[in-house]
Order: sequence, then structure tokens, then C-alpha cells
Amino acid sequence: MRLLLFLAFLVVPVLEIWLLIQVGSVIGGPATVALLIADSLLGAWLVRREGRRAWRALQDAIGSGRMPERELADGGLVLVGGALLLTPGFFTDVFGFLCILPFTRPLMRRLGAWFFERRFKRLAASSPYANLFPSHQDPRQDPRHDAAAPNGGRVVHGEVIREDRD
Repeated sequence: MRLLLFLAFLVVPVLEIWLLIQVGSVIGGPATVALLIADSLLGAWLVRREGRRAWRALQDAIGSGRMPERELADGGLVLVGGALLLTPGFFTDVFGFLCILPFTRPLMRRLGAWFFERRFKRLAASSPYANLFPSHQDPRQDPRHDAAAPNGGRVVHGEVIREDRD
């Protein structure tokens, strides 16, 4: 993960500068700066609009007593998208707009859920406490599993002793 972050902080600025030079050579310097300003203004307007929508949806979910999973993810994506739109450049703006636009946000939400699920599973597996918690494996692979148990559960063999109280 550290290597990935190092490469991201090294490669993304170089890619942004290269892309700015390429766009500037095609449409000219002043037009490139105007395009950057225009997409920043559009991004600021979108962040404000979608941020309000996400906040309202979060309040509605909490008000109805429902766990606001999707609403929290949307709020986080709007926040990340806004941060990406603040950085000058076209490459980060594309990812910022993907995080903010309402029709691309579900795709980014699924991508984020997939990434974090993999990351948490890897962290949980490497944890010193990993053996303390049951895994989500097939119970038939567990040596304690008894096929005759109801609902595929465990059978604990024992003896019942009744004490009659007179």
C-alpha cells in the first residue's frame, strides 16, 4: 500500500503536467487555462448541489431510523470528488466528476466497497487476533460440523441429568 501511495504521488502530478502540456499544445495556453477555470466552476457548483442532496438524504435516513450506509458513502464520495476537483489538472478532474455525478456515483460506490472489503479482509487475516473470531467459511469444512445437526449446526454430545426434588 505504501508503494502504491508513493507511485500515486509521483505519477499523478507528472501525468497531470504532461496532459496539460498536450492540451495546451492543441488548443493553446489561454484556452487551456480557461478550460481549467470552467471545469473548476462547474465542479464547485456540482459539489455544492450534490453535497446538499447527500446531507438531506443522510438526515432523512437517520430521521427514519434506518442505517445510512449508502448516504454516508455518497457523502464520502462527494467529499473525495470535491478534493480531486480542487487539484488543478484534467486527470484528477475526471475522477472527481466520476465521484460527484449522481449517475456515476453508484459505480464508484461499488468500486470503493470492493476495495475496502478486500483491504479489511487482508488486515483481518494478518491480525494477531484473527484466530479468535470464526471465519465465514463453509461449515462442512469445520471438523466440529455434524451433518445430522438441525440447520447444519454443531451437535454437542452430552448427558442430561435430572435431579428430582421431593
